[in-house]
Amino acid sequence: MKQSHITFPCGGLKLEGIYYEVEGETGVSAVVVCHPHPLYGGSMQNNVIYAVAGALAAKAIAALIFNFRGVGESEGRHGGGIDEQQDVKSALDWLEIQPGVDRGKLGLAGYSFGAAVALPVACLDGRVRGAAFISPYLEQSHVSLLKSYRKPKLLVSGSRDNMVLPDDVAAYYSEAAEPKKFETINGSDHFWGGYEDEMADVVAEFFAGLFK
Repeated sequence: MKQSHITFPCGGLKLEGIYYEVEGETGVSAVVVCHPHPLYGGSMQNNVIYAVAGALAAKAIAALIFNFRGVGESEGRHGGGIDEQQDVKSALDWLEIQPGVDRGKLGLAGYSFGAAVALPVACLDGRVRGAAFISPYLEQSHVSLLKSYRKPKLLVSGSRDNMVLPDDVAAYYSEAAEPKKFETINGSDHFWGGYEDEMADVVAEFFAGLFK
């Protein structure tokens, strides 16, 4: 696995990211991973984001983590979760043309706010084969999207999450269209401290099965 700091265009902006490359392979599947809320300190430099990217790479799945507009060295300013959807599309644009990547095997993952940004893109962008939503911070409009999103999806919750309650995630899951999977990690709160690897393995297994 090779990690490279990269930049990619998004309209008139440049966004920064880290690419976890699977070297010397062809037909590689690949996932864009979206970070939590930037107005509350969220960035790609996050324990959950690092853990998911590393677990994907360990299964020979390429991963792109990146900073939304206005975060770190990414240009622009916060767009309320709407403009950030274009950031995700641009990340997919960059990822699908990387050497060795199979553009027919692309996925999305998002954590908290990142899940809320990733979901509309997953629903509308035909390149996305499936998506994982970790501690998903969703509004009713997002739940409506889950009802009609008929590609494979994973929802993951921590049993002690007091910000996005496990019962709420279970309710999102019950409303979601098939195919779907729901996992609760016992003991973890919203920030996943000490449980990152367990959660990330669940996410990586989901994508490994999706792209098999």
